[in-house]
Amino acid sequence: MPAPAVSSSASNAAPQTLLIPAEAVHGRSLAPLEAWFSLEPAALLARSGQLNLDFAWPRQADDPRELSEIPELRLWSLRADALCPWLPLLLERSNGQLTRHVAMLLPHQFSRTEGIRFAPDSLELWMTHRLFLLDHWCRSHGLNARGNLEQMAAVLGYELDASFWQGLD
Repeated sequence: MPAPAVSSSASNAAPQTLLIPAEAVHGRSLAPLEAWFSLEPAALLARSGQLNLDFAWPRQADDPRELSEIPELRLWSLRADALCPWLPLLLERSNGQLTRHVAMLLPHQFSRTEGIRFAPDSLELWMTHRLFLLDHWCRSHGLNARGNLEQMAAVLGYELDASFWQGLD
């Protein structure tokens, strides 16, 4: 599989959709993400907010569940999140990709009128952990993505105190 296209003007690039076939989900295979594993950290960050995951999952027409309520998809997403900790940073934000991914990982409630509501303590723990992890990963590669991380947190409704990054340098 060829590596995802990365341009120097990635912020203007169209989001890339990655199909996750049912076979990959059943086998918990991360093969659809394989090309992303080979990218250097700077190239991954250049694609920040531009990846869509499209699950090709067979469903009955009368199945009322959201994708995040399907155990097989949640298990695949948990594995992807564990082995690709940078994945949330890459996921498109304005169309709900990031929110759906986090819903695969955390307890939440869904309402047709209010959307996804995460358990506050769970979101705070996951978000803090992910911010520490990704900030350390970026800095260990000579990169600074704090602004991007703050945007990611904001999309999930997590407000960072101005002092959050103090003492981490």
